[in-house]
Amino acid sequence: MPRHFLSIFDLEKTEIEQLINRAGQLKKEKRGSVPHQSLLGKTIGMVFEKLSTRTRVSFQVAINDLGASPIYLNPNDMQLGRGEIIPDTAKVLSSYLDAVIIRTYGQDRITEFASNSSVPVINALTDLEHPTQIVADLFTIQEQGIDISSFNLTYIGDGNNITNSFIAASALLGYNITICCPEGCEPNEGILSKSRELGQNKIDINHDPASAVKDADVIYTDVWVSMGQENDSENKENIFQPYQINSNLLDSSKDNIVIMHCLPAHRGEEITDEVFSSPNSVVFDQAENKLHAGKAILEYFIKN
Repeated sequence: MPRHFLSIFDLEKTEIEQLINRAGQLKKEKRGSVPHQSLLGKTIGMVFEKLSTRTRVSFQVAINDLGASPIYLNPNDMQLGRGEIIPDTAKVLSSYLDAVIIRTYGQDRITEFASNSSVPVINALTDLEHPTQIVADLFTIQEQGIDISSFNLTYIGDGNNITNSFIAASALLGYNITICCPEGCEPNEGILSKSRELGQNKIDINHDPASAVKDADVIYTDVWVSMGQENDSENKENIFQPYQINSNLLDSSKDNIVIMHCLPAHRGEEITDEVFSSPNSVVFDQAENKLHAGKAILEYFIKN
């Protein structure tokens, strides 16, 4: 049976560390123009039901760099968009391909696909989790000289898929995480419960941004309105305004705080342009590192 990467919980601590270290090697090779075609001759499908810029482009470049061939598919290109059931699509595609990368809505859709696939399935984002993004982000944090097993991460914003995957990773690696969000916007309770059961770290839910950033080594934010929630944008903007990452908030944090955002950013909403463009910001390092982490993930799950 193939091994899938649908959730951060699909990894062990040592595997996360291995992926991050391999991403660092691949980054050096890329910048040194050293070929690393470890997946030469493979063909990898990309089924994207949600729009994407960084995840799509980084995975396509990663596939090419590794010597494999990408096939990009959206629902308008497939019978899946015209009523074909997921198991039938999964069985057919996995008979052609060596792996399938999926970006979709409900976690149940990718789980059903994987249960009917004879090749590895990689989660490139669902409403519940975004595990490949978190591997890239942890790689970025380690590049800043931070020990990823013992630092303080504060996430400010909606309890979304990024938040859920960071909580899961904290239980495996051991870092402390504070989620600062409005009441009613907390992370997934199932992931919270499982993470608290597995980990010995501190997982805190906080509603006061100033106190949440006080001991943080890293502050992370994301858009207030996720894809599929556009009808609620005006309400969310009002609720989340006190949770903006701005210079006043950073007065309560460490001077050497690392600022992260997975992009796209709505500058002036969840983060001010001043903070986004500050020397403390590593948002474009994060974006680049999706390429190198993506390669490490594809190598690991296809070759193993």
